[in-house]
Amino acid sequence: MTDPKAIQPSELDQLPDRDPEETAEWQASLDAVTKAAGPHRAAYLMRRTLERAEGAGIALPKLLETDYVNSIPTADEPAVDGDEALEQRITAWNRWNAAAMVTRGSKHGVGGHIATFASAAWLYETGFNHFFKGKEGDGSGDQLYIQGHASPGIYARAFLDGRLNEEQLDNFRREAGGNGLPSYPHPRRLPWLWEFPTVSMGLGPISAIYQARFNRYLTSRGIKDLTNSHVWAFLGDGEMDEPESTTALTLASREGLDNLTFVINCNLQRLDGPVRANFKIVQELEAQFRGAGWNVVKSLWGTAWDELFQLDTTGALVRRLREVPDAQVQTYQTRDAAYIREDFFGKDPQLAEMAKLLSDDKILECFHYSRGGHESRKVYAAYRAALAHKGAPTVILAQTVKGHTLGTGFASKNANHQMKKLSVDEFKDMRDLLGLPIKDSDFVDGVVPYGHPGADSPEVRYLQERRAALGGPAPARRVHPVAPLPAPAEKAFTSFDKGSGSQNVATTMAFVRLVKDLVRDKETGKRWVPIVPDEARTFGMESLFPSLGIYSPKGQTYEPVDRDQLMYYKEAKNGQILNEGITEAGSMADFIAASTSYATHGETMIPFYIFYSMFGWQRTADQMWQLGDQLGRGFLVGATAGRTTLTGEGLQHADGHSPAIAATNPASLTYDPAFAYEVAAIVKDGLRRMYGEAAPGEDPNVFYYLTVYNEPMPQPAKPSAAGVDEGIVKGLYRFNTAESAGLAPAANAPRIQLLGSGTAIHWALKAQKLLAEEWGVSADVWSATSWTELRRDAMDADAALLRGEERTPYVRQALQGAEGPVLAVSDYMRQVPDQIAQWVEQDYSSLGADGFGLSDTREAARRHFGVDAESIVVAALAQLAKRGEVKATAVKEARERYGL
Repeated sequence: MTDPKAIQPSELDQLPDRDPEETAEWQASLDAVTKAAGPHRAAYLMRRTLERAEGAGIALPKLLETDYVNSIPTADEPAVDGDEALEQRITAWNRWNAAAMVTRGSKHGVGGHIATFASAAWLYETGFNHFFKGKEGDGSGDQLYIQGHASPGIYARAFLDGRLNEEQLDNFRREAGGNGLPSYPHPRRLPWLWEFPTVSMGLGPISAIYQARFNRYLTSRGIKDLTNSHVWAFLGDGEMDEPESTTALTLASREGLDNLTFVINCNLQRLDGPVRANFKIVQELEAQFRGAGWNVVKSLWGTAWDELFQLDTTGALVRRLREVPDAQVQTYQTRDAAYIREDFFGKDPQLAEMAKLLSDDKILECFHYSRGGHESRKVYAAYRAALAHKGAPTVILAQTVKGHTLGTGFASKNANHQMKKLSVDEFKDMRDLLGLPIKDSDFVDGVVPYGHPGADSPEVRYLQERRAALGGPAPARRVHPVAPLPAPAEKAFTSFDKGSGSQNVATTMAFVRLVKDLVRDKETGKRWVPIVPDEARTFGMESLFPSLGIYSPKGQTYEPVDRDQLMYYKEAKNGQILNEGITEAGSMADFIAASTSYATHGETMIPFYIFYSMFGWQRTADQMWQLGDQLGRGFLVGATAGRTTLTGEGLQHADGHSPAIAATNPASLTYDPAFAYEVAAIVKDGLRRMYGEAAPGEDPNVFYYLTVYNEPMPQPAKPSAAGVDEGIVKGLYRFNTAESAGLAPAANAPRIQLLGSGTAIHWALKAQKLLAEEWGVSADVWSATSWTELRRDAMDADAALLRGEERTPYVRQALQGAEGPVLAVSDYMRQVPDQIAQWVEQDYSSLGADGFGLSDTREAARRHFGVDAESIVVAALAQLAKRGEVKATAVKEARERYGL
């Protein structure tokens, strides 16, 4: 027995031992087993004891790893409720056509992936035949996150059931002609089939978690009952290295998302080689998911292994499977029986004796072909177990062989991810292996034929009958005919038109006030989904806590510390706010689920996600691209925006470039409003376009990005001139002239046009006054609400010109007749306002905050970057001096006067 004195204090159980003598007896028993039967037997007994304790609900730390065997023994597998022979033939046709499609496409040099679907075929086919609910039944059906590289297999199935034809298969990865198929799941490219973009690895897992969570949110809020919808995410074992793949695992278990199943295709290979060459990825993932609180089901070995496990009376086989690294398992896949006998069985005398009872064919069957992920019965059992488990999400770890059934040239080869085609001879071998009725004469001029048993064949009838019973085709995206949302009351938007008088108000606060008014709307208020990553108080949103509540599936099980305050922290099961903690990736996944609810669930929701602008596009631009692909709609709000507006925060907080990144996303309408009434006008237009009546030619499948600032400033009244609203939405309007600002210029005074966006317009207005009072220069000030929209309109005009249509860009129309040069300024890098330079007829120059941010006061930072009012004056004088409209000495004089 171990001497208790030898145990280090850090290892001692802090609970008092009420019966030390009994404890000593248990320890002595363990020592006796170890001495008599060996450490393997002692470890076995300990594992089984811990498993029994866990099953009985005894509070003990969970085992993070189990043996490298199937979680469900063969004897416990349920019978498959279908025709396994027909399903085998359906899968064979789909395997063939997936490989044929990629091979035929390779002659065009467009690439494609064969090996992934070959390994995962049964993971999908079993689901399509028995589990995945379609959208034509009750509710919303299931949500399927298909592994991107497996898309050829999904297209092959759609071809078999008549949803695709040969021409479309032949146009795989060739979309320009209008009848092609996108490379991966891209809803924007094939919106009737694909729902969820997944091929940017790691985004599928996190999106699936937050989709499952959003389903619960809609149910809890009474928007739609989604208790019968299940989220399935198909992932690769290599993909799980992406941080987004595992970042939200604890959220899923914490909230008990048993409406979610991850299916990880463990073919042990990533793009360049083994996932864990010297280790075991299945065991690593099991420990990771178990530690995060997930239910784990392992489906590793096929039925051919049953005989081997029955012969393993000592546990030597299980021990050997646990110790062999993945790269060696991959090697066994490619080597002969003699090598496997020596290297696998020969390492242990007991295994060597077992191997004498096995034929070479049996050994090759087990090590080359028989995997849990390649047998419908094994997969079926795993899926049934996942759906039966309650209280936690389930992950299925299914072991497969990458390139299975494609021949020895593909199976388990390190390069198979880059291998794009099979030879004719390899296809013939594959045909014979799959038992398909394809003749040699069908290979015309060396081109592999597509295979189809016929529209009225037993295979197709069975496939369609199974899908009909499950609620229709899958995957499928459906945009339900939903009436446009009624426009909110005009009062919510016009309340900013009079300005703030003597009160200074930040545009961030103006946006929050607008939302508070909009969520009170009787018709659309419940549709708003406020999303914030633990910065609500930074943005002044705490007033929404008690009125809307923060969503929590547990409600509020505690008394909040600020319960006696007006704006206390209120959580509720039907809470409307999604306060996600410090996770911009999770918040974006929330936003994507909410923004596409109109298609996923036929329920239009209006999400707004407000975030520290520096940590939005810079950190999660990949998810913004995913959002555009998924046809999401809503409002992204970059708060505390600008490179110089944050006092003292510095380099890694000061955003000077998010509009530049946003401009690269075609679905993003990017605005940098200066005033509260502009914020209101933009939100009003967004609601009309995305949720109301879009104008002819307008795409409603866009999202709006607004930058708002935390600097309290006077909010002026909305100008009464005609066309202001149009200018706000299109990106530019004249805010005032020198004359309307009360700055009476001298006759024939030099004139300049100052264009400012966001908070920079306040510097431009100060510069306008300095120019008039100290330099005799008249300046007109324009509000550039969207440099990006101005550029896009101008590019459209250029494209129209190439088609022979005359159209003048809006920016040129707006500035037509404006006297003097144009000087643009923003709190962003010059690249942002320079987007419009080539379409401005006047002389054009710009100022911006290029470079890294720094910690200081706003005034010092603006002087540092040369964007403050005095710097604008000097830049304006320099432009006018070039034109000979002011003396060259004025520029030097101004620099000296202002200390520049």
